[in-house]
Amino acid sequence: MGNTLGLAPMGALPRRSPRREEPLPNPGSFDELHRLCKDVFPAQMEGVKLVVNKVLSSHFQVAHTVHMSALGLPGYHLHAAYAGDWQLSPAETQQAKFLTWQFDGEYRGDDYTATLTLGNPDLIGESVIMVAHFLQSLTQRLVLGGELVYHRRPGEEGAILTLAGKYSAVHWVATLNVGSGGAHASYYHRANEQVQVGVEFEANTRVQDTTFSFGYHLTLPQANMVFRGLVDSNWCVGAVLEKKMPPLPVTLALGAFLNHWRNRFHCGFSITVG
Repeated sequence: MGNTLGLAPMGALPRRSPRREEPLPNPGSFDELHRLCKDVFPAQMEGVKLVVNKVLSSHFQVAHTVHMSALGLPGYHLHAAYAGDWQLSPAETQQAKFLTWQFDGEYRGDDYTATLTLGNPDLIGESVIMVAHFLQSLTQRLVLGGELVYHRRPGEEGAILTLAGKYSAVHWVATLNVGSGGAHASYYHRANEQVQVGVEFEANTRVQDTTFSFGYHLTLPQANMVFRGLVDSNWCVGAVLEKKMPPLPVTLALGAFLNHWRNRFHCGFSITVG
């Protein structure tokens, strides 16, 4: 018998395995949109500060801070934080002669994050401050969302809407917030494992103020050192040098900042344990 060759019917196409689409990532919280760029800039330092961090569990940690400054009275601050899958935590702060209440709630889905904050809710006096955030991942790199700030008190009521977007590439991240109160744009670029730079632009329509800042982050892994610097359009320059002391969980930091426009100079030193 001869070999038989079977032919597929006309119009029939070979079957292809279905393409598996990767799930969209969670966009994080609204307050973290500009975090990569802000981490490049050095934090303001003045006086001497001691910080002791203690992790009590995977969800609960506390921090003790002692700050001594020539510009103000020395102070001690205790901070306790709880992080879980669902967070709903009332916070109470005593300042001068008034009491401030704040309720925070955050829910993180697979590809979105929703946050609601209520400040000073008073049903009798019909006053409240509400801040709502929502972020949605549209693609692996694009995130869109917004912020709604609503306040109400006797004789006054208003709302401010801000739209936000973030695009993340392999080596850079661009973020933009635009609303009736102004605009906030940032650009973060990672040149290599040692060099990172950031550019930030902020415009406030209420006070008619615009600020442009440039920051850089240098890492020296062999010396366990990190150097951060900045320069902005207000004629301010500053730098912070951090030095880790392995095997001890101790980090030393020395910073200096100079405002040429106001002719002000201040420096600081801090020790962080944990």
